[in-house]
Amino acid sequence: MIDARAIVAAGAQLAADVEVGPFSVIGPEVAIGARTRVGPHTVITGRTSIGEDNRIFQFASIGEAPQDKKYTGEPTALVIGDRNVIREFCTISRGTVQDQGVTRIGDDNLLMAYTHVAHDCVLGNNVIMVNLAMVAGHVHIGDWAILSGFSAVHQHCKIGAHAFIANNTAVTRDVPPYVMAIGNPAVPHSINSEGLKRRGFSADQIRNLRNAYRVLYRSDLPLAEAVEQLGASRDSQPELRPLLDFIAQSERSLIR
Repeated sequence: MIDARAIVAAGAQLAADVEVGPFSVIGPEVAIGARTRVGPHTVITGRTSIGEDNRIFQFASIGEAPQDKKYTGEPTALVIGDRNVIREFCTISRGTVQDQGVTRIGDDNLLMAYTHVAHDCVLGNNVIMVNLAMVAGHVHIGDWAILSGFSAVHQHCKIGAHAFIANNTAVTRDVPPYVMAIGNPAVPHSINSEGLKRRGFSADQIRNLRNAYRVLYRSDLPLAEAVEQLGASRDSQPELRPLLDFIAQSERSLIR
């Protein structure tokens, strides 16, 4: 399963059925789970753990040192879950000691060609990063979020679950769950209603989220008052809870 032209360091831990293509390089601290396929000319290095059933295409660079001038060789890590697809020329960096020391990618994500995930980022599950989408260090991205082509996210920003970032958008503040963001800098455009339909949200749930969006972004209420008004529906409309929890935990402020 390992091409004779690949270089796999003696300390690397690969499941018996891992495939490694020609001219790929696997470092001594790398662990790769069952049924994962690594294409040709791929470099996987550092303290990198990759789960099962992943597909890594040619010329990807996985687990290299963070692009951070403060990094001085500390033993940081990259952890990738299961069933991810990582396409050509994708780059994913390890963490830094200025954060938790780990970059984390969950399960079932699609990282298209030339995407970049910087140090200390945390990606949830079912995230899609379209070609040339880039996220800077310490960015957190929730489940089912989509980052369209040529979008960029500033360091320390958070993007909530089910959010949609339009192409060529520059995210400089936090994007709440369910929200579609567009522009440079990013501004709220609408609820990601089409994405919510595809994921099984009911018509009532989507209507509730649209009403919440109007309160948050179209009522001219100060943020605190908008949150207080939405909080009254928290128990009867549980789909609002991720939105309200995200707002409460936001540190960079929200796109407004």
